[in-house]
Amino acid sequence: MQRAMFVLLILSVPLSIIWANTEQILVLVHQDKSIASVAGSYARYMIPSLFAYGLLQCINRFLQAQNNVFPVFVCSGITTCLHLLLCWLFVLKTGLGYRGAALAISVSYWFNVILLSCYVKFSSSCSHSWTGFSKEAFHEIYDFSKIAFPSAVMVCLELWSFELLVLASGLLPNPVLETSVLSICLNTSLTIWQISVGLGGAASIRVSNELGAGNPQVAKLAVYVIVGIAVVEGILVVTVLLSIRKILGRAFSSDPKIIAYAASMIPIVACGNFLDGLQCVLSGVARGCGWQKIGACVNLGSYYLVGVPLGLLLGFHFHMGGRGLWLGIVTALAVQVFCLSLVTIFTNWEKEAKKATNRVGSSDDKGGNVE
Repeated sequence: MQRAMFVLLILSVPLSIIWANTEQILVLVHQDKSIASVAGSYARYMIPSLFAYGLLQCINRFLQAQNNVFPVFVCSGITTCLHLLLCWLFVLKTGLGYRGAALAISVSYWFNVILLSCYVKFSSSCSHSWTGFSKEAFHEIYDFSKIAFPSAVMVCLELWSFELLVLASGLLPNPVLETSVLSICLNTSLTIWQISVGLGGAASIRVSNELGAGNPQVAKLAVYVIVGIAVVEGILVVTVLLSIRKILGRAFSSDPKIIAYAASMIPIVACGNFLDGLQCVLSGVARGCGWQKIGACVNLGSYYLVGVPLGLLLGFHFHMGGRGLWLGIVTALAVQVFCLSLVTIFTNWEKEAKKATNRVGSSDDKGGNVE
């Protein structure tokens, strides 16, 4: 965990520089100047959250790997209650508007980090797993990065493809309408995606723990269970989205054109979210098995060889606009799910358990005796 904290804090520095220059970057890629100005201002106010988010993910994974998830749930709930108050205060009462929303996110992230840090520091349940900061965190950075970098690429390649199509929507006729509607679709998908991320994290931790413990059949059973949960969750999400498609846009805008356009996009978004739920748990299984490189290659091919080119083709050449861009993403998700499903189906779980046991043994040998 400490090693991950160090790496992420270092990486947050260049990322914060990019965020600070968001407006200039967006103008450089021919985005509408008024949209670029607002986005750039929002990004600058979001910079403090970048550092907090990295630390928060490390602590969350630290506790989840020990099956100690209730404190994460409680601290997130407390933070959410505070966040509602902060949004009311910063957005409405101070007149900061969207800048206040960014500040509220930053304060909430840091508050959550402090809560969980206090729990790890003072809770008896972490007395054996947390023994204070150590200089050993600065060792074996390269070995850590060999696993961490492909894992990050897996997520980034997927998320960046969504963002890329939102940027592309700014080049369509009537960019304000297209960008607004695709932003609604993206925010809706990201909100639902958090459920799938949780399931994917559970799959990753459960599978890796069972493989490391030498229980290949239990790991295989965990995959069946989590995929089944993802299917049920996906059906519920599709049902809810389709039932509220005509009113969902009102949560983001009062413009009738935006509301109507968003309603027509929801069936496509719902289909994408169903597939996204499946790919999240399958990607979690891949991470749990140590297949980060395979996952990164699958994501690269699915999104940048299939999804993005197809979306641009449909959106611009066939004049389907935002619908065409999003259909490209849905196609990429379908390809991703298909490929990851094949990898999972043909997995030799006994062999994966032996690999995991060897990795644990190798790590113990390097680190010395482990109590």
